[in-house]
Amino acid sequence: MTTTMAPPRSLPRSTGAVLAGLLAVFVLSLGTDQVLHSLAVYPPWGQPMREPGLSLLALSYRIVYGVLGSHLAARLAPRAPMGHALILGAIGLVLSAAGAIAAIRVDLGPAWYPIALALTALPCAWLGGALHARREG
Repeated sequence: MTTTMAPPRSLPRSTGAVLAGLLAVFVLSLGTDQVLHSLAVYPPWGQPMREPGLSLLALSYRIVYGVLGSHLAARLAPRAPMGHALILGAIGLVLSAAGAIAAIRVDLGPAWYPIALALTALPCAWLGGALHARREG
């Protein structure tokens, strides 16, 4: 009788996969923000974005970056890639919800924007994980 052993769990690799995805989202998002501020598409740092189109632009690339970051986390995961992608999504949800509370209190722009970030975190993570699964399948 032959038994197949499951691969050992690797907390450092799992943590690294999620952190790599999170770092990718942060770097891409803040890098794009900086470029748009430098090109005067966005108002200077610290000033609210009052124009809804600018917030929609920011939301659109953050959605794409959320999917890419979750795909990266899934790809680097030692096992359970969708789980890693969804953990990243849960972290994004918590950070976005905290950001929404802070942004609404300080009036940094339209309230729908940070709320939309929070609401899209888990769907983006699922999509990133699903894209990885489709690619691997």
